[in-house]
Amino acid sequence: MDEGRKRVLAIMASILVTRHLKTPEDLRDSRPSPRTESLVASAVQWAERIMRRIDGAFPGRE
Repeated sequence: MDEGRKRVLAIMASILVTRHLKTPEDLRDSRPSPRTESLVASAVQWAERIMRRIDGAFPGRE
């Protein structure tokens, strides 16, 4: 996977995770929690799924 694609996935996953982190404490706490780890893993999976759908709609533009 090239660096540009990794950046797009990271941005998409960040947007998806941010929607679920509601309080300032969620953002300040640097210790990983099971909830946060689960949110991040799910967001990455959704971002990858979205990218596959985009690739399917626009074949040959990778």
